[in-house]
Amino acid sequence: MPTDAPDWREIDSFEGSFGWIAHPDETMQRASHAIAVDENVWVVDPVDVSGLDERLADLGTVRGVLCLLDRHKRDCATVANRHDVPVFLPHFFEGVAADLDATVERVRHDLPDSDFAVHGLYDTRFWQEAIIYDRDRGVLLVPEAVGTTAYFRAGTERLGVHPLLRMTPPSKLRRLDPERILVGHGAGLHDDAAAALHSAIAGSRVRTPRLVAETVCLLFPV
Repeated sequence: MPTDAPDWREIDSFEGSFGWIAHPDETMQRASHAIAVDENVWVVDPVDVSGLDERLADLGTVRGVLCLLDRHKRDCATVANRHDVPVFLPHFFEGVAADLDATVERVRHDLPDSDFAVHGLYDTRFWQEAIIYDRDRGVLLVPEAVGTTAYFRAGTERLGVHPLLRMTPPSKLRRLDPERILVGHGAGLHDDAAAALHSAIAGSRVRTPRLVAETVCLLFPV
């Protein structure tokens, strides 16, 4: 059954694609995305909401559900089963498939029927994360390593590195030059995205004390 989220908010509308935040008042600002490529729709890290299927039908036919972070199983299986499609996992993910009550397929690099490539970002015992990137369209989706919600950002940052990764920022992203960045927490960036990304990575360590101070103030307001 869909998550009881009557107040879900649509974000990141572009080129027939869109994102949504299921619970806009939630601090984590969990974002999900539906990316349309021709008539195929890829649903990424979904949190299920009422009316989602009707909105997806506006874009085309769901080709598959994609889970890009080991902790983002969310409602992947529910949405995939409802549309009779597999949940696609990056080939290096371990310990995720067993928790998904759905058909699972592995993807190594090219996302089928799309121009997106899947790239590994972190592969450790505690953190498995992949990104998808369409170089021609300049669209990058990062599920966790960077985000735009308040607890990711320090000072004037438009995009920030995850608090737990501040000392080991995702250096692989430095070589990318996206025009749009979609994230798993918060609304995406659709202008000057590459500059925001490079600044976030370059300033990750030095801005950490400020982020800690701002987070304390956020959690314990005076």
